[in-house]
Amino acid sequence: MTCPVKFSVQGRSGAARAGTLELARGVVKTPVFMPVGTQGAIRTLSPLHLADTGSQIILANTYHLHQRPGEDLVAKHGGLHQMMNVDLPILTDSGGFQVFSLQKKTVEEDGVTFTYEVDGQRTFLSPEISMDIQQKLGADIAMVFDECLAYGTDKAYAEASVARTTRWETRSKQAHTRPDQSLFGIIQGGFWPDLRKRSAEEIQAIGFDGYAIGGLSVGEGYEVMCEVLDYTVPHMSAEHPRYLMGVGRPLDLVEGVARGIDMFDCVIQTRHARSGVMYTWPGRIRVTDSRFKRDMYPVDTSCSCYTCRNFTRAYLHHLFRVGEVLGATLATIHNLSWFAQFMAAMRQSLIEGRFEAFRAQVHETYPEKAAPPAKPKAAAKPQAAGKRTKKPRKPRS
Repeated sequence: MTCPVKFSVQGRSGAARAGTLELARGVVKTPVFMPVGTQGAIRTLSPLHLADTGSQIILANTYHLHQRPGEDLVAKHGGLHQMMNVDLPILTDSGGFQVFSLQKKTVEEDGVTFTYEVDGQRTFLSPEISMDIQQKLGADIAMVFDECLAYGTDKAYAEASVARTTRWETRSKQAHTRPDQSLFGIIQGGFWPDLRKRSAEEIQAIGFDGYAIGGLSVGEGYEVMCEVLDYTVPHMSAEHPRYLMGVGRPLDLVEGVARGIDMFDCVIQTRHARSGVMYTWPGRIRVTDSRFKRDMYPVDTSCSCYTCRNFTRAYLHHLFRVGEVLGATLATIHNLSWFAQFMAAMRQSLIEGRFEAFRAQVHETYPEKAAPPAKPKAAAKPQAAGKRTKKPRKPRS
Protein backbone atom coordinates (compact mmCIF):
# COMPACT_ATOMS: atom_id res chain seq x y z
CA MET A 1 0.00 0.00 0.00
CA THR A 2 1.54 3.29 -1.11
CA CYS A 3 1.29 6.63 0.63
CA PRO A 4 -1.21 8.82 -1.23
CA VAL A 5 0.05 12.09 -2.70
CA LYS A 6 -2.30 15.04 -2.67
CA PHE A 7 -2.11 16.94 -5.95
CA SER A 8 -4.20 19.96 -6.93
CA VAL A 9 -4.16 22.49 -9.76
CA GLN A 10 -4.26 26.26 -9.31
CA GLY A 11 -3.78 27.53 -12.86
CA ARG A 12 -3.98 26.31 -16.47
CA SER A 13 -3.07 27.35 -19.98
CA GLY A 14 -4.12 24.66 -22.44
CA ALA A 15 -2.47 21.46 -21.23
CA ALA A 16 -0.02 23.39 -19.03
CA ARG A 17 -0.84 23.62 -15.35
CA ALA A 18 0.38 25.15 -12.10
CA GLY A 19 -0.16 22.73 -9.25
CA THR A 20 0.63 21.84 -5.66
CA LEU A 21 2.10 18.52 -4.59
CA GLU A 22 1.68 17.82 -0.87
CA LEU A 23 4.25 15.47 0.66
CA ALA A 24 5.01 14.55 4.24
CA ARG A 25 8.08 16.79 4.37
CA GLY A 26 6.57 19.78 2.63
CA VAL A 27 4.50 21.29 -0.14
CA VAL A 28 6.03 21.39 -3.62
CA LYS A 29 4.71 23.98 -6.05
CA THR A 30 4.69 22.80 -9.64
CA PRO A 31 5.97 22.97 -12.28
CA VAL A 32 9.17 22.10 -10.45
CA PHE A 33 12.76 21.33 -11.34
CA MET A 34 14.55 18.83 -9.07
CA PRO A 35 18.34 19.16 -8.67
CA VAL A 36 20.22 15.86 -8.87
CA GLY A 37 22.33 14.62 -5.96
CA THR A 38 23.30 11.29 -7.50
CA GLN A 39 25.66 10.09 -4.77
CA GLY A 40 23.70 11.56 -1.87
CA ALA A 41 25.02 15.10 -2.34
CA ILE A 42 24.63 18.01 -4.74
CA ARG A 43 28.18 18.14 -6.06
CA THR A 44 30.26 21.07 -4.67
CA LEU A 45 27.26 22.29 -2.62
CA SER A 46 26.69 22.12 1.14
CA PRO A 47 23.17 21.72 2.57
CA LEU A 48 23.42 25.30 3.90
CA HIS A 49 23.80 26.68 0.38
CA LEU A 50 21.22 24.25 -1.02
CA ALA A 51 18.64 25.82 1.28
CA ASP A 52 19.46 29.24 -0.23
CA THR A 53 18.80 28.14 -3.82
CA GLY A 54 15.03 27.91 -3.47
CA SER A 55 15.04 24.24 -4.48
CA GLN A 56 11.90 22.44 -3.30
CA ILE A 57 12.75 18.76 -3.81
CA ILE A 58 15.93 16.92 -4.83
CA LEU A 59 16.80 13.59 -6.42
CA ALA A 60 19.23 10.85 -5.40
CA ASN A 61 20.08 7.64 -7.25
CA THR A 62 19.35 4.12 -6.04
CA TYR A 63 21.91 2.42 -8.28
CA HIS A 64 24.87 4.50 -7.12
CA LEU A 65 23.91 4.56 -3.45
CA HIS A 66 23.43 0.80 -3.49
CA GLN A 67 27.00 0.41 -4.74
CA ARG A 68 28.51 3.04 -2.44
CA PRO A 69 28.05 3.42 0.53
CA GLY A 70 25.26 0.80 0.53
CA GLU A 71 21.64 1.17 1.64
CA ASP A 72 22.29 -0.47 5.03
CA LEU A 73 24.75 2.26 6.00
CA VAL A 74 22.28 4.92 4.83
CA ALA A 75 19.57 3.25 6.95
CA LYS A 76 21.96 3.23 9.91
CA HIS A 77 22.04 7.04 9.66
CA GLY A 78 18.24 7.06 9.78
CA GLY A 79 17.82 7.43 6.01
CA LEU A 80 18.95 9.86 3.33
CA HIS A 81 17.50 12.96 4.98
CA GLN A 82 19.47 12.40 8.16
CA MET A 83 22.67 11.33 6.41
CA MET A 84 22.59 14.31 4.02
CA ASN A 85 21.21 16.68 6.68
CA VAL A 86 18.53 17.84 4.24
CA ASP A 87 14.97 18.76 5.23
CA LEU A 88 13.65 18.90 1.67
CA PRO A 89 11.61 16.09 0.15
CA ILE A 90 13.76 13.58 -1.76
CA LEU A 91 12.92 11.41 -4.77
CA THR A 92 15.00 8.33 -5.55
CA ASP A 93 15.41 7.01 -9.09
CA SER A 94 15.09 3.23 -9.22
CA GLY A 95 18.44 2.77 -10.96
CA GLY A 96 16.85 1.52 -14.16
CA PHE A 97 18.27 4.27 -16.37
CA GLN A 98 21.82 3.79 -15.07
CA VAL A 99 21.66 0.02 -15.42
CA PHE A 100 20.35 0.12 -18.98
CA SER A 101 22.97 2.67 -20.04
CA LEU A 102 25.67 0.11 -19.23
CA GLN A 103 27.21 -1.99 -21.99
CA LYS A 104 27.83 -5.13 -19.95
CA LYS A 105 24.44 -6.33 -18.73
CA THR A 106 22.12 -9.29 -19.06
CA VAL A 107 18.37 -8.67 -19.03
CA GLU A 108 16.18 -11.55 -17.88
CA GLU A 109 12.68 -11.88 -16.48
CA ASP A 110 13.94 -11.90 -12.89
CA GLY A 111 16.00 -8.73 -13.32
CA VAL A 112 19.31 -7.43 -14.63
CA THR A 113 22.85 -8.64 -14.02
CA PHE A 114 25.49 -6.03 -14.76
CA THR A 115 29.08 -5.01 -14.13
CA TYR A 116 29.57 -1.98 -11.90
CA GLU A 117 31.68 0.44 -13.90
CA VAL A 118 33.82 1.59 -10.95
CA ASP A 119 35.27 -1.71 -9.69
CA GLY A 120 33.96 -4.36 -12.11
CA GLN A 121 31.83 -6.04 -9.45
CA ARG A 122 29.00 -8.21 -10.81
CA THR A 123 25.65 -7.07 -9.41
CA PHE A 124 22.02 -8.18 -9.75
CA LEU A 125 19.12 -5.74 -9.58
CA SER A 126 15.42 -6.65 -9.69
CA PRO A 127 12.14 -4.90 -8.86
CA GLU A 128 12.18 -6.45 -5.39
CA ILE A 129 15.79 -5.46 -4.71
CA SER A 130 15.22 -1.92 -6.01
CA MET A 131 12.21 -1.52 -3.71
CA ASP A 132 14.16 -2.87 -0.74
CA ILE A 133 17.00 -0.43 -1.39
CA GLN A 134 14.69 2.57 -1.80
CA GLN A 135 12.70 1.76 1.33
CA LYS A 136 15.95 1.66 3.31
CA LEU A 137 17.06 4.94 1.73
CA GLY A 138 13.82 6.45 3.00
CA ALA A 139 13.07 8.96 0.26
CA ASP A 140 9.65 10.62 0.11
CA ILE A 141 9.06 9.32 -3.43
CA ALA A 142 10.40 6.05 -4.81
CA MET A 143 10.37 5.06 -8.47
CA VAL A 144 9.44 1.62 -9.83
CA PHE A 145 12.04 -0.56 -11.52
CA ASP A 146 11.59 -0.47 -15.29
CA GLU A 147 13.49 -1.07 -18.51
CA CYS A 148 14.70 2.07 -20.26
CA LEU A 149 14.91 1.63 -24.03
CA ALA A 150 17.82 3.02 -26.02
CA TYR A 151 17.10 5.31 -28.97
CA GLY A 152 17.15 3.15 -32.10
CA THR A 153 15.77 0.00 -30.44
CA ASP A 154 13.68 -2.01 -32.90
CA LYS A 155 9.95 -2.31 -32.33
CA ALA A 156 9.92 -6.06 -31.73
CA TYR A 157 12.24 -5.68 -28.75
CA ALA A 158 10.32 -2.58 -27.59
CA GLU A 159 7.03 -4.55 -27.55
CA ALA A 160 8.59 -7.28 -25.41
CA SER A 161 10.17 -4.62 -23.17
CA VAL A 162 6.86 -2.83 -22.57
CA ALA A 163 5.30 -6.12 -21.44
CA ARG A 164 8.29 -6.85 -19.19
CA THR A 165 8.19 -3.34 -17.71
CA THR A 166 4.51 -3.83 -16.84
CA ARG A 167 5.36 -7.08 -15.06
CA TRP A 168 8.32 -5.47 -13.27
CA GLU A 169 6.21 -2.51 -12.14
CA THR A 170 3.54 -4.88 -10.83
CA ARG A 171 6.24 -6.66 -8.84
CA SER A 172 7.58 -3.29 -7.66
CA LYS A 173 4.22 -2.35 -6.22
CA GLN A 174 3.82 -5.74 -4.56
CA ALA A 175 7.28 -5.43 -2.97
CA HIS A 176 6.76 -1.85 -1.81
CA THR A 177 5.39 -1.92 1.75
CA ARG A 178 6.62 1.28 3.37
CA PRO A 179 3.47 3.32 4.12
CA ASP A 180 5.20 6.69 4.51
CA GLN A 181 6.84 6.53 1.07
CA SER A 182 5.03 7.27 -2.19
CA LEU A 183 5.61 5.15 -5.28
CA PHE A 184 5.53 6.51 -8.85
CA GLY A 185 5.05 4.39 -11.96
CA ILE A 186 7.04 4.89 -15.18
CA ILE A 187 5.59 4.82 -18.69
CA GLN A 188 7.85 3.41 -21.39
CA GLY A 189 7.19 2.43 -25.02
CA GLY A 190 10.10 3.85 -26.95
CA PHE A 191 9.20 5.99 -29.96
CA TRP A 192 5.97 4.37 -31.10
CA PRO A 193 2.59 5.99 -30.29
CA ASP A 194 0.80 2.66 -29.90
CA LEU A 195 3.39 1.32 -27.44
CA ARG A 196 3.34 4.54 -25.39
CA LYS A 197 -0.46 4.35 -25.22
CA ARG A 198 -0.33 0.69 -24.25
CA SER A 199 2.27 1.33 -21.54
CA ALA A 200 0.33 4.29 -20.14
CA GLU A 201 -2.85 2.23 -19.88
CA GLU A 202 -1.15 -0.80 -18.32
CA ILE A 203 0.93 1.15 -15.78
CA GLN A 204 -2.02 3.30 -14.69
CA ALA A 205 -4.14 0.17 -14.30
CA ILE A 206 -1.64 -1.04 -11.68
CA GLY A 207 -2.19 2.19 -9.76
CA PHE A 208 0.51 4.53 -8.44
CA ASP A 209 0.72 7.90 -6.66
CA GLY A 210 2.18 9.64 -9.71
CA TYR A 211 3.39 8.78 -13.21
CA ALA A 212 6.66 9.45 -15.01
CA ILE A 213 7.63 9.34 -18.67
CA GLY A 214 10.86 7.42 -19.06
CA GLY A 215 13.01 6.58 -22.07
CA LEU A 216 13.60 10.16 -23.22
CA SER A 217 16.80 12.22 -23.12
CA VAL A 218 18.53 9.19 -24.65
CA GLY A 219 19.79 10.90 -27.80
CA GLU A 220 16.50 11.39 -29.63
CA GLY A 221 16.71 15.19 -29.86
CA TYR A 222 14.32 18.01 -29.03
CA GLU A 223 11.79 17.54 -31.85
CA VAL A 224 11.37 13.81 -31.25
CA MET A 225 11.05 14.40 -27.52
CA CYS A 226 8.19 16.83 -28.16
CA GLU A 227 6.50 14.35 -30.49
CA VAL A 228 6.66 11.60 -27.87
CA LEU A 229 5.16 13.92 -25.28
CA ASP A 230 2.41 14.91 -27.71
CA TYR A 231 1.23 11.32 -28.08
CA THR A 232 1.94 10.15 -24.52
CA VAL A 233 0.65 12.81 -22.11
CA PRO A 234 -2.96 12.69 -23.39
CA HIS A 235 -3.13 9.09 -22.12
CA MET A 236 -1.93 10.07 -18.63
CA SER A 237 -4.18 10.77 -15.66
CA ALA A 238 -4.98 14.44 -15.06
CA GLU A 239 -5.51 13.72 -11.36
CA HIS A 240 -1.89 12.74 -10.69
CA PRO A 241 1.47 14.52 -10.94
CA ARG A 242 3.37 13.89 -14.17
CA TYR A 243 7.15 13.63 -14.22
CA LEU A 244 9.47 13.81 -17.26
CA MET A 245 12.70 12.09 -16.30
CA GLY A 246 16.17 13.42 -17.16
CA VAL A 247 15.18 16.62 -19.00
CA GLY A 248 16.19 20.12 -17.94
CA ARG A 249 17.17 22.71 -20.57
CA PRO A 250 15.06 25.91 -20.39
CA LEU A 251 13.41 25.16 -23.76
CA ASP A 252 12.73 21.54 -22.79
CA LEU A 253 11.20 22.65 -19.50
CA VAL A 254 8.81 25.18 -20.99
CA GLU A 255 7.76 22.80 -23.77
CA GLY A 256 7.30 19.96 -21.30
CA VAL A 257 5.09 22.19 -19.16
CA ALA A 258 3.16 23.28 -22.27
CA ARG A 259 2.29 19.61 -22.80
CA GLY A 260 1.17 18.98 -19.22
CA ILE A 261 4.34 17.91 -17.36
CA ASP A 262 4.72 18.95 -13.70
CA MET A 263 8.12 17.61 -12.55
CA PHE A 264 11.61 17.50 -14.10
CA ASP A 265 15.18 16.56 -13.18
CA CYS A 266 18.51 16.93 -14.96
CA VAL A 267 22.27 17.08 -14.30
CA ILE A 268 23.19 19.85 -16.75
CA GLN A 269 22.56 22.63 -14.22
CA THR A 270 25.29 21.36 -11.88
CA ARG A 271 27.52 19.82 -14.57
CA HIS A 272 27.60 23.03 -16.60
CA ALA A 273 28.24 25.07 -13.47
CA ARG A 274 31.43 23.14 -12.77
CA SER A 275 32.81 24.25 -16.14
CA GLY A 276 31.76 27.88 -15.72
CA VAL A 277 28.60 27.75 -17.87
CA MET A 278 25.84 29.75 -16.20
CA TYR A 279 22.21 30.45 -17.06
CA THR A 280 20.78 33.97 -17.00
CA TRP A 281 17.59 35.69 -18.14
CA PRO A 282 19.35 37.26 -21.17
CA GLY A 283 20.89 33.90 -22.11
CA ARG A 284 23.61 31.40 -21.25
CA ILE A 285 27.15 32.65 -20.56
CA ARG A 286 30.54 31.04 -20.00
CA VAL A 287 32.16 33.02 -17.21
CA THR A 288 35.60 31.64 -18.08
CA ASP A 289 35.62 33.70 -21.33
CA SER A 290 38.22 36.47 -21.34
CA ARG A 291 35.61 39.21 -21.73
CA PHE A 292 34.54 38.63 -18.11
CA LYS A 293 38.04 39.18 -16.70
CA ARG A 294 37.21 42.71 -15.51
CA ASP A 295 33.40 42.54 -15.56
CA MET A 296 32.08 44.06 -12.34
CA TYR A 297 28.45 43.02 -12.80
CA PRO A 298 26.91 40.06 -10.99
CA VAL A 299 26.28 36.96 -13.11
CA ASP A 300 22.68 38.04 -13.70
CA THR A 301 21.46 41.51 -12.75
CA SER A 302 17.92 40.14 -12.21
CA CYS A 303 18.96 37.21 -10.01
CA SER A 304 18.64 37.32 -6.21
CA CYS A 305 20.85 34.31 -5.39
CA TYR A 306 23.74 34.33 -2.92
CA THR A 307 26.29 34.41 -5.75
CA CYS A 308 24.70 37.34 -7.56
CA ARG A 309 24.18 39.27 -4.31
CA ASN A 310 27.81 39.05 -3.32
CA PHE A 311 30.21 38.39 -6.20
CA THR A 312 31.17 39.70 -9.65
CA ARG A 313 31.68 37.92 -12.93
CA ALA A 314 35.32 39.03 -12.72
CA TYR A 315 35.75 37.20 -9.41
CA LEU A 316 34.16 34.00 -10.72
CA HIS A 317 36.34 34.26 -13.83
CA HIS A 318 39.38 34.48 -11.56
CA LEU A 319 38.30 31.49 -9.45
CA PHE A 320 37.90 29.27 -12.51
CA ARG A 321 41.17 30.47 -14.04
CA VAL A 322 43.15 29.53 -10.92
CA GLY A 323 41.27 26.26 -10.37
CA GLU A 324 39.66 27.29 -7.09
CA VAL A 325 36.77 24.95 -6.17
CA LEU A 326 34.82 27.92 -4.80
CA GLY A 327 34.16 28.91 -8.41
CA ALA A 328 32.24 25.69 -9.03
CA THR A 329 30.35 26.14 -5.76
CA LEU A 330 29.26 29.70 -6.55
CA ALA A 331 28.32 28.77 -10.11
CA THR A 332 26.27 25.81 -8.85
CA ILE A 333 24.46 28.02 -6.34
CA HIS A 334 23.58 30.41 -9.14
CA ASN A 335 22.41 27.79 -11.66
CA LEU A 336 20.18 25.98 -9.17
CA SER A 337 18.81 29.29 -7.88
CA TRP A 338 18.20 30.56 -11.40
CA PHE A 339 16.29 27.43 -12.42
CA ALA A 340 14.19 27.64 -9.24
CA GLN A 341 13.37 31.26 -10.13
CA PHE A 342 12.72 30.25 -13.75
CA MET A 343 10.19 27.60 -12.71
CA ALA A 344 8.56 29.97 -10.21
CA ALA A 345 8.19 32.62 -12.93
CA MET A 346 6.70 30.01 -15.28
CA ARG A 347 4.25 28.98 -12.58
CA GLN A 348 3.26 32.60 -11.98
CA SER A 349 2.71 33.13 -15.71
CA LEU A 350 0.29 30.18 -15.66
CA ILE A 351 -1.63 31.57 -12.72
CA GLU A 352 -1.82 35.05 -14.27
CA GLY A 353 -2.65 33.89 -17.81
CA ARG A 354 0.69 34.95 -19.34
CA PHE A 355 2.14 31.53 -20.11
CA GLU A 356 2.20 31.83 -23.91
CA ALA A 357 4.11 35.12 -23.67
CA PHE A 358 6.56 33.49 -21.25
CA ARG A 359 6.92 30.51 -23.57
CA ALA A 360 7.66 32.77 -26.55
CA GLN A 361 10.32 34.64 -24.60
CA VAL A 362 12.06 31.39 -23.67
CA HIS A 363 12.12 30.38 -27.34
CA GLU A 364 13.70 33.73 -28.19
CA THR A 365 16.32 33.57 -25.42
CA TYR A 366 17.07 29.83 -25.49
CA PRO A 367 16.30 28.64 -29.05
CA GLU A 368 16.91 25.04 -30.06
CA LYS A 369 19.57 26.01 -32.62
CA ALA A 370 21.41 28.53 -30.50
CA ALA A 371 24.49 30.40 -31.66
CA PRO A 372 27.44 30.80 -29.27
CA PRO A 373 26.32 33.13 -26.45
CA ALA A 374 26.98 36.78 -27.08
CA LYS A 375 28.06 39.21 -24.37
CA PRO A 376 25.01 39.44 -22.09
CA LYS A 377 23.13 42.63 -21.55
CA ALA A 378 21.54 43.69 -18.30
CA ALA A 379 17.94 42.68 -18.92
CA ALA A 380 15.00 41.69 -16.76
CA LYS A 381 13.45 38.27 -16.91
CA PRO A 382 10.27 37.76 -18.96
CA GLN A 383 7.26 39.59 -17.48
CA ALA A 384 9.21 40.42 -14.32
CA ALA A 385 7.85 43.90 -13.75
CA GLY A 386 9.03 45.69 -10.65
CA LYS A 387 12.42 43.96 -10.46
CA ARG A 388 15.25 46.34 -9.59
CA THR A 389 18.28 46.13 -11.86
CA LYS A 390 21.52 46.13 -9.92
CA LYS A 391 24.19 48.71 -10.58
CA PRO A 392 27.76 47.72 -11.41
CA ARG A 393 29.76 46.81 -8.33
CA LYS A 394 32.79 48.88 -7.41
CA PRO A 395 36.09 47.09 -6.84
CA ARG A 396 36.75 46.30 -3.23
CA SER A 397 39.87 47.78 -1.71
